[in-house]
This record gives sequence, C-alpha cells and structure tokens, in this order.
Amino acid sequence: MLVYGDATRREAVAHKLARLRGQLAAARDLPPGVGRHALLVDALIEAGEIAQGIADARFAAAGRRDGRWPDAEAAMALTCAMARRCARSWQRGFADLPADEEARVEASASRLPAIELEVKQPEGYAFYALYPEAFFAAAQQLGGPPWRVIGLRSIGTSLAAMVAAALGDDAPLTLRPIGHPFDRRVAWQHGALAMAGARHAVVDEGPGLSGSSVAGVVRQLRAEGVAPARIHLFPGHGNGPGAQAGDATRALWAETASHVVGFDALILHAREPVHRLRTWVEEIVGPLRAPLQEITGGGWRAAHGARDAGALPAHPWQERRKFLAHAAAGTWLVKFIGLGDAARQRHACARQLAAAGFSPSVAGLCHGFIVERWHGELAPLSPARLGEPALRARLVARLADYIAFRARAFALPDQPGASLQALHEAGRHNAAEALGEAVGAQAWVRHAREAARMQPRVRAVRTDNRMHAWEWLDDGERLLKTDAVDHHAGHDLVGCQDAAWDVAGAAAEFGLSDGEQRELLDDLARRGCAVDAELAAFYLPAYLGFQLGHFSLAAQDAPASESARLSREAGRYARLLQRRLAGAG
Repeated sequence: MLVYGDATRREAVAHKLARLRGQLAAARDLPPGVGRHALLVDALIEAGEIAQGIADARFAAAGRRDGRWPDAEAAMALTCAMARRCARSWQRGFADLPADEEARVEASASRLPAIELEVKQPEGYAFYALYPEAFFAAAQQLGGPPWRVIGLRSIGTSLAAMVAAALGDDAPLTLRPIGHPFDRRVAWQHGALAMAGARHAVVDEGPGLSGSSVAGVVRQLRAEGVAPARIHLFPGHGNGPGAQAGDATRALWAETASHVVGFDALILHAREPVHRLRTWVEEIVGPLRAPLQEITGGGWRAAHGARDAGALPAHPWQERRKFLAHAAAGTWLVKFIGLGDAARQRHACARQLAAAGFSPSVAGLCHGFIVERWHGELAPLSPARLGEPALRARLVARLADYIAFRARAFALPDQPGASLQALHEAGRHNAAEALGEAVGAQAWVRHAREAARMQPRVRAVRTDNRMHAWEWLDDGERLLKTDAVDHHAGHDLVGCQDAAWDVAGAAAEFGLSDGEQRELLDDLARRGCAVDAELAAFYLPAYLGFQLGHFSLAAQDAPASESARLSREAGRYARLLQRRLAGAG
C-alpha cells in the first residue's frame, strides 16, 4: 500500500538563519522558564535543519557519498552551539541563559553558503514526542572524551549535537546511509570513519522497520577495527528493530550497548518538578486536581463516555501522546503538537480555528504540547448518527463554513503537497492491492489523463485532510472540529491540497448524496470559495484509495483489540471505491 511520504520543503539558508536569530531574540526577552527553554530548542532544530540541508546538498553533489565539507562543518558547529545552550538550560532548570552564543552564531553563519536547501521534516520532533533533551540525558550516563559522535540524517544532526554536548565531542559527524531501505550501508569518502582511541556513539531517532541504517554504521566501524564494546547506540526507543530486520541486523543490535531515556522518564515522571509536563500545564491552567490522565491510543473514546464511542477506530502507534488535565477551571486536553517552528505554526492555526468558532478554545502551548478545552460532554459523531435528519439539516452549511474558512485563512500557494499524478498512482496502486488489477482498470486510465490536465488548477491550502465523522463533536447547535491543525503536514504523502480535497473527504466520510454535494459546492461559492467541481470529482477516488491503504496498513500492525475496527474502516473504503469506479466505468 502507498500511504507514507517524507515531507520536504525548500528554504534559503538566509531565511532559516533569520528565523533562528528571531528565536534567540525572543528567548532573550522571556523570563526564565520552560517557555524560554522551548525557544532554545526551536533554535536547535532550526540549526539542525540547516546542517541537514547543507550536508545533503554536498552528499548529492558528491554522487551520494558523505564526507567532510567546510560549510557542512560550519553548520554542525552552529548546531552544536545551540545544543550546548539547550543542555545548559535543561541542566539548570531553565534558569540560565548564556550571553555569548550570539557571537558563535554569527561566526558560524558567516561560513554558510547562500543557497536554497531541501529540508526534511524531523519526524520524531513532529509526531512522536521525541525530545532532544532525552538524548543529552542518555549520554550523560557515560564518561567523557574521547568520543566520535555520528548522527544519521535527517534528525540526527540536532540529536547528535545533544549527545556530543554531553560526551565532549566538539565536531560530530553526520551520515545518510544508502542502499535498499532494509539493507543500508555507509558511503564515506574522506578517510576512516572511526577515530583511533575513541569510543563511538551512533545517534538516530529509530530503529524503524529494519534498523538497517544504524546497523550499516556499526558494520562500517567494526570493519575499520573498532571493538564492539567501544560502539554505543543512542536510538529513539528501546524496542529494537522492527519486523523487516534480518537476523544479522538483530544480532548487531543485541551485541551493541544502547542508551535510551524515554519521554515518560524525561518529562512525564521527571525527577525534578521543573521538567514535568504537569508543572508546565499548571503554569497555564492553574493547579491540577489529579495527575494527568493519559488517553493516547484510543483512550479518548472512553473519556467521551459516549455509548457507541467504543466502535470508533484508533491507530495506537500513530496517535500523538495526549492527556486530560483536571483543573478548577475545567478539564483540558494536553496533546503533543510537535517541536520547532512548525509546531508554533500549528498552534497559531489552532488559535485561529478556535477564535472563528470551529474548534475548542486554546489555553496555551508548553514545550511541544497544546492545551485546549476538553469537551467530554460532547460525543464524536458516529455512523449511527449520520442519518439523523436534524444533523443532516445543518451539516452541509457547517462543512461549507469550515472549508471556506480554511481556504481563506490558510492559503499556501508556494507549498503544494503531492501532485495529482502521485495521488492517482497511490489510489490506483492501493485499489489494485485490495480489489485486484482488473477492477476499474479503464476508470484509472481516464483518471491518469485527468491528473495531467487538472494539475494547473490546484490551489494549495493547509487542508484539514482528516474529515472523518468521529473528528467532529456535536453540541446540538454547532459542530466542533477536532484534530484539525497538522494533517496537511503529516507522515503521509498527501500534504497541502486544493480545498476540493476536503470536499471529497466530506463527501466520503459523511456519505453526501449528489444533491448534498451540489449544495456544498453552491454554499462554498456563496462564501467566496469557489471549488472546482471537476477537481473534487477527480480527488474522490484518490481519497478513497489513500484511506483504503491507510486503514489496511493500520489494521496489519495494530493490536488485536484495534485491528477489527481498522479493518472495518478499510472495508468501508474498499466498497465505496469499488462503487465509484463502477460508476465511472
């Protein structure tokens, strides 16, 4: 199934440096506390992205071989300066702000090239509550230099800098292993990768399905004569490689020391109160009456208390960490929204949606977590409710209001997501996997021709991309949209699309009749958001094919308690898609 994709964007070095300087200036203006520390982490992530972009540019120019390049080393020096600042802030309970780092920033910046970079989204920071401070804490448990620290790009630039800050390596290296995704190897062109007499730290956010990237670096170090006992791994979790790892890779991992400090130990149950998520939340909403209540992995269903909420699907490992905070002023949802500048953009998006009455009110942002009002008294819309006449009577108008608002407020003409051709290919491929090659074959041929014809008509916005009925709450008068701020930049291939993508999503998720779809398009036009009906029609089979793939994959790797719900959704999309293709045949 074709579902996932790497979110990339193009940015000039000068633009990213200006943002980094702004983050440091904003930190200087804040009093001691987690808010100031979070800005320092933002600056670290920004510097790490500069280092990743420059190193990858040189890597590509060298024929996909890594090495030492002065401008890439300058970018890593900048990243290390930011890492030392973050580490010092964390160690001293956010009370310390060194005054000498600005000079180091400018010294490094003067050696950076004036080029445009292709920057990859660090997935751990965006989705999986991976904190760079955790890698610093893990590395603090070991002794001092000499160390050679090696980070795996993309996210390995900033993570390696944090490990290096703890271990005393002033010049960590970064690599991008090459080869088959399940059999990576190192391509290093400037002498030995290993450093004589040193211990070696390999840093990455994984392991993923195969663990082969880290294993490739370990093999290279061993081939250069480094003893296994002098190689240390700093992964993002302690679960080891996934299902696609071979026996040799598993053996390498088992033979190599790993050092992990997870989110729970670092932040949820931190030894120091200043490092605890509860403390950060209390600074926003006041004292809590009880410990934070975790509702990740589908726990939100029971928290809503709806009779039929248990039938709603959840994909546990893809869900963001989320908690309920019970305070005197009510109950609040505390949800991981990401680290870095992108997370601040999501927070601003949430505030705009709340101010316009489309989403729950937002109380604040605390180092990766958004705090918003929890409406436990309202039930998510369930399939059983979608046929209620009273709901249908106000549904289309609300959808039109919401889609039109996003099109106005969140236009992003310079950051499109997947092309129509890519969406077509994913939809066709997933349909063939689930239904067979022959089903809708002629319809997909026409769909491919339409992709090329319609591409110039796409006007990208930060689409919702998550129009599922259970993401809406109903208070009897209005529908509130939840989980509305980041699926346009998710860990999938869709990205920012034309508003017609959300029209297609609404049609599929709410079972809009032909008449309701025409009414929705007319209502959007009356709101100044004319949506291309042909484009919405093109998107619909692509949307169904994407969702079919998404829920099929989710069902495969979910625990048994969730797999049946996810499989049921995959089956629903398969039936809708088959019906759509037959109608277009």
